Amino acid sequence: MITLWHNPRCSKSRQALALLEEAGAKVAIRRYLEDAPSLAELQAVHRALGSPPAGEMMRPKEPEFTAAGLSTTDSDAILLQAMADHPKLIERPIAIRGAQAKLGRPPEQVLLLL
Repeated sequence: MITLWHNPRCSKSRQALALLEEAGAKVAIRRYLEDAPSLAELQAVHRALGSPPAGEMMRPKEPEFTAAGLSTTDSDAILLQAMADHPKLIERPIAIRGAQAKLGRPPEQVLLLL
């Protein structure tokens, strides 16, 4: 089972979902804007992604990023907390399978979890 943190309004998220479904994967969709992940969940996904700089998991062009006074060079702890506080800042989609995760940028990256 692959869990996809999904925003149906995002074309990349829709593409990632379609690729997984076409490959026959069982997908559990989590609309992360409506069902926001906790800080602990974000930390676990950060580790599952291989612990990249947390800024790579973010959407820095969102108004909330600037309004919060954030920088992509802030510490991982600050950025993960900001994503917990403002889920709109989470880059999408993120596919999670067990202890591994892939950021769907480009969408084909999610297929690496199969």
